[in-house]
Amino acid sequence: MPGSNEQAGSPDDALGAALADTVRGTGASIGGLYLIEEAEPVLRLVALCGLPVAFTAPWQRLPLTAPVPVADAIHDDTLVCVAGQEEMARRYPRAAATLPYPFALAAVPLTGVRRSWGGLVLMWPAGRPRRVTPRERDRITSSARRMARLLDDATRAPSLPELPRVVPVDAARHPAQTGLAAADYLERLPEGALALDLEGRITFATATAARLLGRGADRLLGTRPWQSLPWLDDPVYEDHYRTALISRAPVSFTALRPPDQPLTFQLYPDASGISVRVLHSAEQTEDPPPTGARPPVAAPTGRLYQLVHLAAALTETVTVRDLVALIAHQILPAFGAQGLVLSGVDAGRLKITGYHGYPADVMERLDALSLDTDLTPAGQVLASGTPAFFAHPAELAAGYPRAPRISGKQAWAFLPLTISGRPVGCCILSYAEPHTFTADERAVLTSLSGLIAQALDRARLYDTKHRLVHELQRALLPRALPRLPGLDVAARYLPAGHGTEVGGDFFDVLRLNGTTAAAVIGDVEGHSVAAAALMGQVRTAIHAHATAGAAPGQVLARTNRLLADLDSELLVSCLYAHLDLGRHQASFASAGHVPPLLRQARHPAGVLDVEPGPLLGIDTGAHYPVTTVPLLPGTTLALYTDGLVELPGTDLTRTTTDLAGQLDTADGYDLERLIDRLVRHTTPTGQHTDDIAVLLLRASRLSDGPA
Repeated sequence: MPGSNEQAGSPDDALGAALADTVRGTGASIGGLYLIEEAEPVLRLVALCGLPVAFTAPWQRLPLTAPVPVADAIHDDTLVCVAGQEEMARRYPRAAATLPYPFALAAVPLTGVRRSWGGLVLMWPAGRPRRVTPRERDRITSSARRMARLLDDATRAPSLPELPRVVPVDAARHPAQTGLAAADYLERLPEGALALDLEGRITFATATAARLLGRGADRLLGTRPWQSLPWLDDPVYEDHYRTALISRAPVSFTALRPPDQPLTFQLYPDASGISVRVLHSAEQTEDPPPTGARPPVAAPTGRLYQLVHLAAALTETVTVRDLVALIAHQILPAFGAQGLVLSGVDAGRLKITGYHGYPADVMERLDALSLDTDLTPAGQVLASGTPAFFAHPAELAAGYPRAPRISGKQAWAFLPLTISGRPVGCCILSYAEPHTFTADERAVLTSLSGLIAQALDRARLYDTKHRLVHELQRALLPRALPRLPGLDVAARYLPAGHGTEVGGDFFDVLRLNGTTAAAVIGDVEGHSVAAAALMGQVRTAIHAHATAGAAPGQVLARTNRLLADLDSELLVSCLYAHLDLGRHQASFASAGHVPPLLRQARHPAGVLDVEPGPLLGIDTGAHYPVTTVPLLPGTTLALYTDGLVELPGTDLTRTTTDLAGQLDTADGYDLERLIDRLVRHTTPTGQHTDDIAVLLLRASRLSDGPA
């Protein structure tokens, strides 16, 4: 529903207005707008409706591969709907563990003309019908398209703030009578009345409510009940508020005001806050407010809520870099800390594996300290296995006089990272101001240290394997491509994701004589050491047959027979090109490989129709036909593996045609820039599920060749 709000001066204002319009127009109670942060890449929550920012801490930054609805919506470019708690627990168990409330949800991608910008998340109250109707689906997707157009048309990129911007929905109200008359009405009732805003702060309290709660109204206003009333300082009571706010359903519970006064609290939420009735339990004259079959059952949160979420998040960290980012972006804010130093034990020393909130020169002084150093308590807490907490510099200086002066921080938590008594490392959280560590903070941080220890040990092992795999991969691929007169060459290999298995994609360019060359690209089935070994053998065989003068079809036929002799169970696709730069022609033979793209000067690019033979390793007597085409100066050839075009949820023909179109619009590009363009076009987020190899060839005029 376009409106004047879209004319706001900045992309942030326009997006905020569009989000508010969408929440109102769809009847949602909560809305969130995520944009892709290209550098990571991650999803950043940039705008929020109907929920306190503090609630969103676990979801403010999400990996694009996270198992959550909005990431799936972006990846599959489709609307994702979750009808309720049961479906959430079945499809997204991690998200369900940290959102144990009754609600329905929809997530939709913001797909622009040239790229995916991010995603939109909408949540509805528990009482809403369980399924999205076709009309609602159309409204949600049209709203997402409108936001994508705003992003496409913006003259500057929208900001990605550290904390999401809260956008008011401005829900309509019935005309109110005077505030004094309303207050008089409430004061005459025998029960107490409170009003909470969306942040949980008390904005109104009657005298009866103050009397029942045992605290003056002036001391209640502006506070949260579980903070100003010690007997309500329990995660269970706080979570009743969370349940009411997220589900938008009435909630009732009873709490004991010391010494022996049970009070019943009835919470009635809407888009602006929560109205609360406070009664003596004996005065309750009606059943708790209905929400269908029964009131929502609150799940314990508070610090426990944080621990459940962080534990789930830690299980998904893969690399040490992932772990450092998780601690910096989720654990530090959860405990109000500003600094992090994560060290791993290495040959009796603490090697810093990651940090946040410190200058590099400070880290240089602290790196590789001996475990028995007296500079920091890190070695001592590892030896004892007991965390150490220092609320202000004087406490730390008493035992370690030089430590406070090194960093300038004012409070510290030193957490030993041990597994079955084996020291793994040390995690230090630090604060810019003095900080008193409460009992529950100490308990949660102590529990968290064990989880961080396991995550660090697992991540270091992964990084070691990953490094070995990529060293092996580089060793099996050509270190450099030959320089050939009349031919420009560029290549790129991109391994899939974080995997610790070696891919089987390969490429090569061979100089045969002064005017001829061979180019080859292929893909061995699977990701394993066996696939990598076979890839090396295939490359060697092709090199030997090509340099011996075999024709393109013979090169593949002889290599095919080699695979039969090796008795390998793996199959290989391969495209071999013989390039005659003097005669200006190229001859191709294919073993089931994706066809190359060809663009001749001043002609549109297209898929080259190369007649394929069977994959290598299927039939020892296979014949491989040869296709010959002109190779005039200015002609560009793109050879690639299927990881570049076979993308989940996309049509292969359309993807390949779009890729050819990129060659048409890249006049004047050097080959390295052209590879960047091709890869970014098919994988704009940088995420790909298969290895990608690309080999670009461009014929130029030989200095002594014909015009």
